[in-house]
Amino acid sequence: MPNDIATRELRQPVDIAEYLFRRLHQVGIRSVHGVPGDYNLVALDYLPKCGLKWVGNCNELNAGYAADGYARVKGISALVTTFGVGELSALNAIAGAYSEFVPIVHIVGQPHTRSQKDGMLLHHTLGNGDFNVFARMSSGISCAMGRLNETHEVATLIDNAIRECWIRSRPVYITLPTDMIVQKIEGDRLNDPIDLTLPPNDPEKEDYVVDVVLRYLHAAQRPVILVDACAIRHRVLDEVQDLMEASRLPTFVAPMGKGAVDETHKCYGGVYAGTGSYPEVREQVESSDLILSIGAIKSDFNTTGFTYRIGQLNTIDFHSNYVRVRYSEYPDINMKGVLRKVIQQLGSVNAQPPPPLTNTVPNEEKTSGNQAITHAWLWPTIGQWLKANDIVITETGTSNFGIWETRFPPNVTAISQVLWGSIGYSLGACQGAALAAKEHGRRTVLFIGDGSLQLTVQELSTMIRNKLNPIIFVICNEGYTIERYIHGWDAAYNDIQPWDIKSLPVVFGAKDQYKGYRVQTRDEVTKLCASKEFADSSLLQVRGWFLSTYEMSFAADKRTSWWSSICPVTMPRRP
Repeated sequence: MPNDIATRELRQPVDIAEYLFRRLHQVGIRSVHGVPGDYNLVALDYLPKCGLKWVGNCNELNAGYAADGYARVKGISALVTTFGVGELSALNAIAGAYSEFVPIVHIVGQPHTRSQKDGMLLHHTLGNGDFNVFARMSSGISCAMGRLNETHEVATLIDNAIRECWIRSRPVYITLPTDMIVQKIEGDRLNDPIDLTLPPNDPEKEDYVVDVVLRYLHAAQRPVILVDACAIRHRVLDEVQDLMEASRLPTFVAPMGKGAVDETHKCYGGVYAGTGSYPEVREQVESSDLILSIGAIKSDFNTTGFTYRIGQLNTIDFHSNYVRVRYSEYPDINMKGVLRKVIQQLGSVNAQPPPPLTNTVPNEEKTSGNQAITHAWLWPTIGQWLKANDIVITETGTSNFGIWETRFPPNVTAISQVLWGSIGYSLGACQGAALAAKEHGRRTVLFIGDGSLQLTVQELSTMIRNKLNPIIFVICNEGYTIERYIHGWDAAYNDIQPWDIKSLPVVFGAKDQYKGYRVQTRDEVTKLCASKEFADSSLLQVRGWFLSTYEMSFAADKRTSWWSSICPVTMPRRP
């Protein structure tokens, strides 16, 4: 321990790295993703003593995806990379987390502060003496920055970054130079948890907004609730559920909001996504005279190519930092407090029943005699197989759109990257989600295409090493099916090299820790889903871990035809 005056004056001296990691533990993080590098190695030594598990990913991009998946289950996550080469490899994943409001604490090991001040020609730099260039790159995809260069402000910077990460539900960027890792700061403040509560709304302003909302709600004849992703990210799901229960209003979700409400509730009406919706869903939402829109993200994929047909004149938008009632916007007011008061003061409202929704396979699919695995047949079938508390992950593409057709059991967490849409995201996210699921005793199920799998397949290795047991369905269409629908049905650039999918775990050292299957017909899928051993995740854990990988021939259908409305290309004729 350094024997300087500053250290002797500390009541409870603690190393900076220990302070940082103990703060992560206090907000619920138990596992830290990342890749070791020479500028972060000493910091990683502190993880075990702080109650944190080092995951260790195959590369930084996958680690970022995994941290994203972990955060969507746990509420927040942490990622550790090294200066330059490591942090830049993770930026695509961090940008996706920023885009989709996912809280990740990104910690970057940096060179010694003196080396930075002297502009030394170090490895992992651009060779121009500029040690701030990478931080500037991250500044646009981080809601807060903590540069830990001076001991007197380190604790404040750490606490502020973690608080902003949680409150704003977006990534933050913290630098940890090698010499600062072992510097002493006051540890006494660790006895006081970081305040993660939302700043209270101005009471007078909040009451006024509530009165306005209630006035329009009581006057409406056909009101509905529409829930989207930011209701999940900004933690108002209890309020959403209570509002649905108290009002009995028909409640719908946008694609990014899938899993936000109890889909077994009698008020749940399905997914509304403009022209991508079932006709009866579209009719009820678009004919409503008042839509309570909670946490909307009206992106192209989330609205089926901007085909929402709901006017602002009939909409009340609830967001994390403002409420908009028709064309009047009320800034600096959080939806959580407003929704809670609306529920408390609700009274009676005009509630119509939602359209019927089941996981029944359509009659034309039942009687067709066709053994091809189509969207219309598969997703209701999967809905019958899923269990309460499952975590369901779908890759950008056919799986992402297909899952709209599935009615979830209670307490299912749905993970997809609808807005950012980075191909390969879901396999990395599956690793992080499965790790969080293991901490909570839940089952993780992934649906991914064979093309997307090839971008991030190394994370199967991380799953094996960490003894995780997700169930992974690989939908094999021998190429990029979504891209084929956009342009170039027969183009070589949409082809991939076919892999022996079910044997991949062996390549990554699984030995007898997994089971692999290849299914190509409906009967084979039905038989597989009827297997108790296949379905029972607790049984898999008892018998030892194995990864179940499924290869599936998947007949394309019209689910993706709406792409022509947002992509300025001529759609190919289906072969």
